[in-house]
Amino acid sequence: MQIKAIKLQPANPFTWASGWKSPIYCDNRITLSHPAIRTYIRQKLTELIQEEYGSVSVIAGVATAGIPQGALVAQELGLPFIYVRSKAKEHGTQSLIEGEINPGQRVVIIEDLISTGKSSLQAVNALRDAGYEVAGLVAIFSYGFELAQENFNEAKCRFSTLSNYPALIEYAAEHQFIAKADVELLNDWKRNPAEWGQQFEKSTH
Repeated sequence: MQIKAIKLQPANPFTWASGWKSPIYCDNRITLSHPAIRTYIRQKLTELIQEEYGSVSVIAGVATAGIPQGALVAQELGLPFIYVRSKAKEHGTQSLIEGEINPGQRVVIIEDLISTGKSSLQAVNALRDAGYEVAGLVAIFSYGFELAQENFNEAKCRFSTLSNYPALIEYAAEHQFIAKADVELLNDWKRNPAEWGQQFEKSTH
């Protein structure tokens, strides 16, 4: 929040690509421009992998925002790094997974952000199809949607994050990034993000 990688605007919401109105915009790429924060995130992701998943053979990033974070973590752990494209390359090798592929290895996937989990689980499935044992996935932040938890449960894939939306709202209110009166409005969004924005559409008519 201090470097505005996360912005909260409950009264003037953002519009996501899905069309959802959202009081929050999260761009973890900004952390890469701040060496101290970048280092902190790398160290904490590394600790999280070791605590939650133990010994792994390779780190995989999810294109695009998971690639730099994954490469930093792989460097910290001294492990090979690969990454998974959102779709296969249309030329050359037509690769979906970039890097040296070694089926049978135990891999942890790095993502920057989890919303519904859809793009993350595409990477999980691609790595499983390539013969990897997916230990789980770690991310910097999760919106904490029930849909994401359901999707990961259905895919039988564990995931862990450094922080999440409820923790963020609590911190933001405590440190006066938002007014205490906005907390309920922000919590309402998490409960029903698809319909939350309708109140703003009504107010503009």
